[in-house]
Amino acid sequence: AFAVSVVPEGAEDETELPVLQKSENGGAISKISRELKEIVFVIQSQSNSFHSKRAEDLKRDILKQAADLGKELPTVLLIHQMDGHKGAWTILPLMRHFSVTYGRNSSWIFFCEEDTRIQVVKLLETLGRFDTSKEWFLGKALYDEESTIIHHYAFAENPTVFKFPDFAAGWALSIPLVNKLAKKLKSEPLKSDFTIDLKHEVALYIWQKGEGPHLTPVPEFCTDDVNSDKVDNCATTFSNFLPLCGEPVKKEDVFVAVKTCQKFHADRIPVVKQTWEREAALFEYYSDYADITIPTIDLGIPNTDRGHCGKTFAILERFLNHSSPRTPWLVIVDDDTLISIFRLRKLLSCYDPNEPVFLGERYGYGLGTGGYSYITGGGGMVFSRTAVQKLLASKCRCYSMDAPDDMVLGMCFSGLGVPITHSPLFHQARPMDYPKGYLSHQIPVSFHKHWNIDPVKVYFTWLAPNTEESLGGKKVGYNREDL
Repeated sequence: AFAVSVVPEGAEDETELPVLQKSENGGAISKISRELKEIVFVIQSQSNSFHSKRAEDLKRDILKQAADLGKELPTVLLIHQMDGHKGAWTILPLMRHFSVTYGRNSSWIFFCEEDTRIQVVKLLETLGRFDTSKEWFLGKALYDEESTIIHHYAFAENPTVFKFPDFAAGWALSIPLVNKLAKKLKSEPLKSDFTIDLKHEVALYIWQKGEGPHLTPVPEFCTDDVNSDKVDNCATTFSNFLPLCGEPVKKEDVFVAVKTCQKFHADRIPVVKQTWEREAALFEYYSDYADITIPTIDLGIPNTDRGHCGKTFAILERFLNHSSPRTPWLVIVDDDTLISIFRLRKLLSCYDPNEPVFLGERYGYGLGTGGYSYITGGGGMVFSRTAVQKLLASKCRCYSMDAPDDMVLGMCFSGLGVPITHSPLFHQARPMDYPKGYLSHQIPVSFHKHWNIDPVKVYFTWLAPNTEESLGGKKVGYNREDL
């Protein structure tokens, strides 16, 4: 089992810090301590109980390391507690707040995820190499090897030239750059309707078509596991290949609904049956045509060429009224979604089904001017029964049968005060659409689309069970081909 651990191994051992504090000159420690209060840590936290606890644990660990230095504590902020900022998770709407609140007495805003592990002294030594009077955008660099739909085919001639940060390793903005961004946002509000891949979009905004700074790669920002022998020089590490919080949920606790239609029965359904269907105990195929050979269920909702809101709400009604009330989880996937139910059961061990949980890959719509977040459907949408009950008890429904189901669900849950819970392990696109460095510290739960790939091969390369079992839950070591 790959157990969740929030405090880095050895962090409680106070003999570790004096070793880290040794430096070239005697004044280094007091200098580090003085600089410590000049950094603002921002944890990309979420309000779901599992995620908020992990973020709080990381905050405590940062403050403990700071306290062990015996000097003034830094500011540590949790994104989900910044309620005054709609779409706070998209970072850019916070720039004016950061500038006004911290622009005079701070040097850096350092962003990290709840699973980022930080050696505070090493981090400050690393940041100390940079002149804080200048505009800096620091991080571990990712890049596209080929242009991809999730980045709107940006830099199509040579996508490798544009670097963007791997948020898992942490990333930093100097205060002069924060002030510049805040000033620009005041005069020119964010225009983009959709937030699809935040790390790429933030880097594009900062770059300003070549007028702003490029990302400066920092080798001390790492995504190697905290126990790896490669991390001696790392200020940050990362330890979340696949969370597990006790026993995986039972097969019978997960109901899987597959959305399909007659025109895809012949080519897409066989892929599901060759790959992940065997992992699921409870599943049904929902179509516009009842085919007993599959079998599919006709919900009486005609197929539409655009969104499938009517079909999705019919599935939610059926789950609530016709499945066992003892089944706590519903997963809705497309017929061209590739998913590991085996890994999903591990992941769901970390969530409380008594909470209204709506889980998957998070996108945003109109978050610069209000808007809402939603779970993008292709990677799979996971609902607790409690969330389905709360949704259907409300008056929120499709504004048309062919409305985009995932966006309507996001709008409804936003209105109900139910948070969208993001997991980077769900993917709306294919493995080849993501940087290799980004996928290297994941054990993914899903991918989506069959375009120009062998989907069966993708499944058995990336998602099939026993790949991590055979390695005792450690990082996957098999060959992930270019697919």
